[in-house]
Amino acid sequence: MALQLIQRLPLLGQVGIQRYPPIGSVSSFTKLLTTSSASRPLCVACLCTSSGHCSRGQGCRKLQSDFRIRRLTTITREPSFVASSSVGLHGDSIPQFRLTQLHRPTAAEEQAFQQRLGSCSTSRQVFKVLRSLEIMSDTMAAAALHRVADLEREGNSLKDPSVLEKDTMRALCFQLEQDSGRLTNPGLVSALLACTRLFLDPWSTLMVRLVSESQERLDRGQMSVGQLCTLGQAMLAIEGPGCIVLEQVMEEIQKQAPAQWSIEDLIAVYKLLQSGLGQNVKYRDLLNAMHNHALTLTSYMDPGAVSVLLSALVILNQTQAMPLVISLCKQAVRHVSYFTDEELTLVLGALMHFGHSDHYFVKAMERYVPTVAFTSHPEMVTKVMQFFSRRNILSPAVFDAVAESFVYRADDYNTSQVARQIMAFGKLGYLPPNAVEVFRKVENILHTRFSHFQPRTILNLLHSCILVERFPVNFLSNVFSSYFLQQLQEQGTGLDPFVLAQLTQLYMTVKLECPFYEGPKLHPNYCIKSFHMSGRSLETPVDPHLYNTVRTGLVDLLGARSYFGSKVLTPYCYTLDVEMKLSEDGYVLPARHVDDVYKRVALCIDGPKRFTTNVSQLLGKEAIKQRHLRLLGYEVVQIPYYEFEKLRDKVSVVEYLHHKIFPHTYRLSW
Repeated sequence: MALQLIQRLPLLGQVGIQRYPPIGSVSSFTKLLTTSSASRPLCVACLCTSSGHCSRGQGCRKLQSDFRIRRLTTITREPSFVASSSVGLHGDSIPQFRLTQLHRPTAAEEQAFQQRLGSCSTSRQVFKVLRSLEIMSDTMAAAALHRVADLEREGNSLKDPSVLEKDTMRALCFQLEQDSGRLTNPGLVSALLACTRLFLDPWSTLMVRLVSESQERLDRGQMSVGQLCTLGQAMLAIEGPGCIVLEQVMEEIQKQAPAQWSIEDLIAVYKLLQSGLGQNVKYRDLLNAMHNHALTLTSYMDPGAVSVLLSALVILNQTQAMPLVISLCKQAVRHVSYFTDEELTLVLGALMHFGHSDHYFVKAMERYVPTVAFTSHPEMVTKVMQFFSRRNILSPAVFDAVAESFVYRADDYNTSQVARQIMAFGKLGYLPPNAVEVFRKVENILHTRFSHFQPRTILNLLHSCILVERFPVNFLSNVFSSYFLQQLQEQGTGLDPFVLAQLTQLYMTVKLECPFYEGPKLHPNYCIKSFHMSGRSLETPVDPHLYNTVRTGLVDLLGARSYFGSKVLTPYCYTLDVEMKLSEDGYVLPARHVDDVYKRVALCIDGPKRFTTNVSQLLGKEAIKQRHLRLLGYEVVQIPYYEFEKLRDKVSVVEYLHHKIFPHTYRLSW
């Protein structure tokens, strides 16, 4: 009889689930619940009348309005209807809490339910799954709310706010509200976190009751580390890092020894700290203890744990935890083919942040990426290219596969992804076998989506093209226009030296290598005098040790230090490691000599940083420098480190330099 009566009630349509993106304070008002009229029994008969006035005249206590607390619901069920922590979904799809724990789903049933939730691609499908069940635990109910949040969240709002008004959602929230005191700890804190992810009103009765019940159990010390972390995440969403309850949560966590934690507990605490607490100095000792314990567990971590932990170390900026980063990278080698696209993106981002790469990890990526280049998420493919580019690793297997996929998939990439992939080719100075198709695709994208690119993204993309001898002459009139240059200035804090260097080199390239170009010029105000600058630079500084060795050999070869100049700035913005001047008869002139200079020799003393790390190929910015110097009339002599390091004594150094600089002359002894 009671069940039939409940099913007829219009109360589920009155459950006001409100959405408030800015989450306000809750914990300071939880004591109001003890005196709220929400705990009084309400007459069922008066609920069934259209007017809502009591027809009995006695035995009914109307719920009094309390403007201090906004409620998810406006009524309270009869106490006799509430007695359990399981949810039962009956024939009419209205969920009810069971009266006993005897019908609680088994672990296998809960696992099957989680799998069904994971296969849902819309909220409608989630609700259909819920209506198909007969019994459901509180943790399953919370999981359903989380899945709805996964599908509906978009930034700081829901894509479809009306999903909160669905009968199944109202009924689910209503029952969680009524039985908050009977929920298990995992179900309680998980439901609270799910409500924050759905942007429910923090002053609704549901939210306040869940917070109040969580506070009581926290005070009694009944929560595990994982449950404390879930509660902490919820309170962060509600009140922010300054929340008093959150401080109490952290105190409880610090009372427990990290060395006793499981991998799941460890990951949960890392995720909580990365949400805004980890920068606090008072948690430094806790973090150090966690790092030490994590080192002992990395070999047991699954792909999800590895990616989450590396991401947390990045957000917390734990530069002192390099041993842990290295250990996680080694474990990542085993999981490369098992990572999801999102997980692998996080792993690659972390390795770039800490400046670390592992030979075995690179090899695993070289085997894996070509098999998924056409099917993986565009951001993952782009992050792969960024990783190899940042680490100066030239992998033809990876680059060729990505180049092939680029031709077919680039229309689906956003402008940033297009630019970052091409920038990787430019930085490493590599042209794939299908370079013609790749850059034809780039040109088509620029023609159709030029206005969609951010100004600096456009500049980075076009500058990367010239590094591999692809000249974007069709777009330079836009780039050198006053409107575009003004946009460049507005995008950042002004035009920094690196941006000016890119503009200057872009203009110099078309003047030197595209003599047919007759478009607008770059205004002199945007030109610089030197490509060599501190920080980001279009030239790699000469290796000091290699330079000193070559300089000593040159003195022995030429007879005096005055016959060559060092670190000479040319009128063309490039800095020469060593410059020598020759007369028309081939004699070496003093470095200060100005008149009758017939030929200038530029020695490029190329250390390891000017090459890719795994093969001896010049980086794009070094290749364009030597190309331009030749076009400007210099005789370029390259002295790569891998040749010079083979020389054993002074005699071999002098003979090597003589052969390099004067290959067609005999050296006389002096």
